[in-house]
Amino acid sequence: MIGDGWVSTDEERRRDARPTTDRPRRIAVVTGTRAEFGLLTPVMHAIRDRADCELLVIAAGSHLVQPGLTFREVKAKFDVADSIPMQTAGKVGRWQDVESLGKGIGRFGRSFERLRPDWVVVLGDRIEAFAAASAACVGGIAVAHIHGGDRAEGVADEAMRHAITKLAHLHLAATEASAERIRRMGEREDAVMVVGSPAVDGLAAIPAMDDAAYEAMGSPKAVMLMHPIGRTDEIEEHAAHTVLEALDGVPVVALHPNLDPGRGGIMRALLDAPASVRIESHLERAAFVGLLKRVASEGGALVGNSSAGLIEAAAIGCPSVDVGDRQAGRERCEGWTAHAPEDAGAIREAFEVVIGRAERGEHPYGDGKAGVRIARALAERDPHAAGLTRKRCVY
Repeated sequence: MIGDGWVSTDEERRRDARPTTDRPRRIAVVTGTRAEFGLLTPVMHAIRDRADCELLVIAAGSHLVQPGLTFREVKAKFDVADSIPMQTAGKVGRWQDVESLGKGIGRFGRSFERLRPDWVVVLGDRIEAFAAASAACVGGIAVAHIHGGDRAEGVADEAMRHAITKLAHLHLAATEASAERIRRMGEREDAVMVVGSPAVDGLAAIPAMDDAAYEAMGSPKAVMLMHPIGRTDEIEEHAAHTVLEALDGVPVVALHPNLDPGRGGIMRALLDAPASVRIESHLERAAFVGLLKRVASEGGALVGNSSAGLIEAAAIGCPSVDVGDRQAGRERCEGWTAHAPEDAGAIREAFEVVIGRAERGEHPYGDGKAGVRIARALAERDPHAAGLTRKRCVY
């Protein structure tokens, strides 16, 4: 809880003061991956819909890497104010990420200096978000962080989520539990808001995949989405093979993993998969959600280690099997998600159990109005308020 003693010095007030105008507030939203772009889309729409805000979309990182090049999807939906290349196609690994991070910080700095945003908005824990938050914070620009305070203990880079929290000036938490973790990290009470997850926004309006598209995908009963967690290619390949073994005999659509270290191993396993597994490099969010709705209606489930199994899938009524430790510690909707270790027998058993459950729990991630709440907060909170960008620990 913020105490009465938290004030800026007069000198800091003078340094932080900036002239105010009646112009719309310039809000730079940074997107670096296909998955996080889906979550940020309702936020971007809500910002763009406000007359008192100007949306600046910055596409970065893996959006710009072949073969996926999901930059096209971003550009098709929004005007792109800038693009920030970071990763290099074919170069995946921990040290390659270090190089990409350093490149990104410098490039974001030049972008922010040119665009002069009032707020920089980032989501989650990836290197693109960390690079943008670092550049903005050092440059004296207010940072708003979505989905801070979450726990995903099996991800090698979870520490970056909490590091971004300490760089940020407005915390837009998905749940009350996440908000409480942020407060316990010493962040100001009045800078922490529970807005829900934008991953839930707009899901109800997306129809289930139609018969023709569903049949063209092989009428799957399972959607496989496995991401690497920073292990060697060999370990990640074995983990993916384990999931494929568990789903033997089940029609499967498998999506490509993200660009984190270990991707090569999962790709090798997918390319070695039997003919009953259809491989898709990428599905736009509406197609992905529509597929999950159709699979759920056919008695199937999402299987893998993506947060989509715990958030989007549960919100639309699609069972999921959470494999391994990638999402360990993350809040989940009991009844819709079953956990299984990286063991084929355990995964198959969890798959059979979760699709047959009759009782389902409450969803913890909000009511589908996060984007509007976030846009309102960015419009109403003064990013140039005295002392805002001078970080203080409140305890």
